[in-house]
Amino acid sequence: MLHPKKILVIGPAWVGDMVLAQSLFKTLKLQSPDCTINVAAPTWTLPLIERMPEVSQGIALPFKHGQLALLERIKFGKSMRAQAYTQAIILTNSFKSAILPFFANIPQRTSFAGEMRYGLINDIRPLDKKKLPRTVDRFVALGLPAGATLPGKIPSPALTSSKGSAIAALQALGLEIPEVKILGLCPGAEYGEAKRWPAEYYADVANAALKSGWQVWLFGSGKDVTVTTKINQLAQQKCVDLGGKTTLRDAIDLLSLCEAVVSNDSGLMHIAAALDKKLVAIYGSSNPHHTPPMNSQAVVKYLGLKCSPCFKRVCPLIHTNCLKQIPSNLVIADIKLFPDPIKFEAC
Repeated sequence: MLHPKKILVIGPAWVGDMVLAQSLFKTLKLQSPDCTINVAAPTWTLPLIERMPEVSQGIALPFKHGQLALLERIKFGKSMRAQAYTQAIILTNSFKSAILPFFANIPQRTSFAGEMRYGLINDIRPLDKKKLPRTVDRFVALGLPAGATLPGKIPSPALTSSKGSAIAALQALGLEIPEVKILGLCPGAEYGEAKRWPAEYYADVANAALKSGWQVWLFGSGKDVTVTTKINQLAQQKCVDLGGKTTLRDAIDLLSLCEAVVSNDSGLMHIAAALDKKLVAIYGSSNPHHTPPMNSQAVVKYLGLKCSPCFKRVCPLIHTNCLKQIPSNLVIADIKLFPDPIKFEAC
């Protein structure tokens, strides 16, 4: 009698990539409904894993970002041998990410060749970037048999959320769910300023929404407090500034209450897409053909200038025209905030 597959996925560190990894988990379940999927990843990604019904367990990796910690990884891998995993799928390309599955004695260790990993990976897949242009394509390909073609339709991420938890998070901040529609603005980007649409443009969108009777929530981590504060100042302090005041768990639940979201290419953008929100996703130095929002309601704003995508954290040409030349009035029109656009005066 064959036992169901037990799969360990070594997950990515970026929030957005972890959201996209859910398409792999869904694909694995479609192939083998009885399989068990556990995901080992940095601690900060666990709130996402908790919202993915396909995953049985999230395992926090106790290693600092960028740290080899060879002996600790070997020890951690050996401690997992009793789990008797049948396959490991490694979604990152670093040498260190392949150490744990090898020392866990997992018989099939699947990944792309990556960084000097021959021997550690025994199911090495060639990476054809033309055939697999998107991150989500590459993740899903690793969950298929070697040589298999991608399915015609890749399942989109779909995070679960809790209205009760959202209400509790609001109450902790002295707030309640409003009776009007909510626009979520996500003006941060962990990667760098070359992915951040100007705060003044976000303020234009906020003011237009407020004028139409919406409430505006500003989302961001502690690193985004400066920009959320600036947007709120430009909106006469009429927004609900959540910058630095919520956990990732809270942000997922609060975003689920929004009618629409405007976001840079960031982890929160992919979360909004996975919550099936009406979404405007703004791309600057990154490439929407590589990491698009997996959401049929999403509108992508990308100019595709000659210098784009540069994938730099800071614009090497200083001007950041790839973002500054996306006017706020076009974004406002895309999310269709206003019942009578003829009367609307563009910002």
